[in-house]
This record gives sequence, structure tokens and C-alpha cells, in this order.
Amino acid sequence: MQPNDQRRPPVPHSPLAELLAERLTRTFGAAADAEQAAHMAAYMKGVAPFLGIRTPLRRELSRAVTKDTPKPDEADCVALALRCWELPEREYHYFAADYLRRHVARCSSGVLPLVRQLITAVPWWDTVDTLAAHTVGPLVAADPALAAVMDEWIGDDDLWVARTALLHQLRYKSATDAERLFAYCRRQCGHPDFFVRKAIGWSLREYAKTDPGAVRAFVAAERESLSPLSVREALKNL
Repeated sequence: MQPNDQRRPPVPHSPLAELLAERLTRTFGAAADAEQAAHMAAYMKGVAPFLGIRTPLRRELSRAVTKDTPKPDEADCVALALRCWELPEREYHYFAADYLRRHVARCSSGVLPLVRQLITAVPWWDTVDTLAAHTVGPLVAADPALAAVMDEWIGDDDLWVARTALLHQLRYKSATDAERLFAYCRRQCGHPDFFVRKAIGWSLREYAKTDPGAVRAFVAAERESLSPLSVREALKNL
């Protein structure tokens, strides 16, 4: 898979992002493991090359990269995300997604178009799901007007954008807009792609932890329309 051709905005001026990017490439580059990289790339279906840094070590190294650095503002977050996504190896994308997750409260709703670009650039579940639940979700929760954007995303031709709309409420628990969640599931219940059908089931399964009766009733009413995968995932823990 290759990155799509959509043009990204210019990288904002950010001394903090420059510092972090320099530390990041030096630290991660020194830990690269070619043999492990081949295994990781194969597991991820060749979506991107890898440095070969396993998750526990990557998290440890990430803490070292950000140690003793100031809290970012929105421009810093945007600049760092763009810089990381310009690098081919997937671990840099993970670092940026985790950084956005950690500092999403310092970002405004104006960051959402950037996040969409990250979602659709070199898209795969590993980065999309983190951005959906931990960046898009908090942004929408902080600015309810963005729910209208999710209403557009759920019908998008890009399956990863639609998956993001399905998953953005994943961590909302009792704050979930159940009517919107169920409407999104109905909207995409006939989608042919595995990742959308899986997201339907996952979003329902997660909400079932809050309101199992509502999920049972929804699945019962829509069982003929939902894919077996979506039904199985939705009812897995019920």
C-alpha cells in the first residue's frame, strides 16, 4: 500500500517539533532491528516499512525522547505529526499518534482536518484506530459541533474515514450518543469491507458494557441487515 496523493498543509514553525523530531530519529534509528522489521512489516501486510522496534521498547524510547520537554501547543502537535508522517517507517507514525493522544486537550477543533489527512495517509488499523478513539473522539466530545462532521464521515467513500466515524465514540461510555451510534451502524451495515464490519461490531460491543439491553435490542432488530461478523463481535461479551 502506498500513501495517497492528497496534499498536506505546510509544516508549522515549531522549535519543539524540530527538537523532538531530531531526538526521535536519532533514538529510534539507533534501536532499529532489520530482522524484526521484516517480521513486523509482514504482520502488517506491507502497509509500511518498519524499524523493527517492539512495542515495549518503543514506549520506553518514546519517553526518553519527550523527557524534559515543555508541553506543546496546537502548532507543535501539528508540526510534529506532519514531520513524523513524512518519514516512511511506521514507528514514527505510532509516536505521532501517541503524542496527539497525550496532548489532544491542547488542540482545538481546527485540528480535525489534519487528523483526517493522517487517517487517510498510509492507512491501516494500527494508526487509524488510535486516532479515531483517542484523538477524534476527544475532539468531538470537546466541541459537539463536530458531530456534524462525523455525520459526513460515516458516509465517506474512504473506508478508513467511515471506520473512524464508527469508532470515535469508543471511549465515551455513558456519554455515548446511542442514537447516532446505532444510525451509523445501520448506515454501513451492508458495507462489503471487513474493517468496516468489524468496526460496527466493536463499537456495539464496547457500548454493550454501558447498556447491554440497548445493544441486544438493536442487534435483534437489525440482525437481517448486519453481517455475521458484526453480530458476532457485538454480542461477544453478552
